[in-house]
Amino acid sequence: MKKNQHILVIRLSALGDVAMTVPVIRAFLLQHPSVKITILSKSFLKPLFSNIENVTFYTADVKGKHKGFIGIYKLFKELKVLNFTAVADLHSVLRSIILRTFFKIFFIKTAYINKGRTGKKALTRTKNKVFKQLKTSHERYADVFRKLGYPLNLKKPIFPAIQELTSEIIAITEVKKQPWIGIAPFAQYNSKMYPLSQMKKVIERLSKNSSYKILLFGGGKKEVELLNEIALSYKNTINIAGKLSLEKELALISNLDVMLSMDSGNAHFAAMLGVKTITLWGVTHPFAGFAPFNQPLTNCILPDLKKYPNIPCSIYGNKVCEGYENIMESIPPKKVVAKIKEIV
Repeated sequence: MKKNQHILVIRLSALGDVAMTVPVIRAFLLQHPSVKITILSKSFLKPLFSNIENVTFYTADVKGKHKGFIGIYKLFKELKVLNFTAVADLHSVLRSIILRTFFKIFFIKTAYINKGRTGKKALTRTKNKVFKQLKTSHERYADVFRKLGYPLNLKKPIFPAIQELTSEIIAITEVKKQPWIGIAPFAQYNSKMYPLSQMKKVIERLSKNSSYKILLFGGGKKEVELLNEIALSYKNTINIAGKLSLEKELALISNLDVMLSMDSGNAHFAAMLGVKTITLWGVTHPFAGFAPFNQPLTNCILPDLKKYPNIPCSIYGNKVCEGYENIMESIPPKKVVAKIKEIV
């Protein structure tokens, strides 16, 4: 491998997808420590990469100066002076395709993700469904680096050390004296969200055990209000949402003993930090490749597949099979509590 290798890694969104790149980037740099990486993404995602050596972050202002074709060309000119030797497009949407094409014109080696759309269509169709585990998103990301000529093994990952809690965090959580259980009850789509009435039963049962502390995670005004109400209703329960920056929230998550999340971003935050992660699934399924990194399939709690045989009927949760609107009600709270207690 030549010296002074510098790879531009493109992954502009979404939150969980960008978080899934983190363990791949970390593994890559452990196996190729002389290579430098620049991550191109949205500014608020910078904290995801702040503790990784040999990584710099470049902000894509996709709603401002880098908007549209002219904006992408401006972005290319800004990036070109950084002397990249390769481009890894982990997104492969119109914006990133145009950008990588500019680099290709100047004979910079490029590679892009294969999203496996054919397999995903076969997995989610209701007739002649091909129900099998597809390649994970983490392996799809790793394949891009392999196409660029870099061997990459994601097995036996090394995770970062648990981060020290700042005085700002401790003012909210107090000093850790017992197991901390993180719970992130929200998701982008209702089809991926465990009913709040049942999640409250989970929290109620856990909160009765004074040896546990429950930390609630979420974002957005409505979620913060709901989590505040829940935290006030149960013992040993604290709402974290809306109180910390993303950087400090990640530091806090690294101190959890377990994270309970939907098929959503918080699951990937926890997993990328090596925290044991339990996920609840609705119309989506871990076979599509979006399960949290390095977590056993037994940590994925699924609906009653005998009652709902068409699962998964969506990759992202934006489509719901008829009659599957309340699918997550088939997951009993006692099953969720039992899995948490098993891990803690």
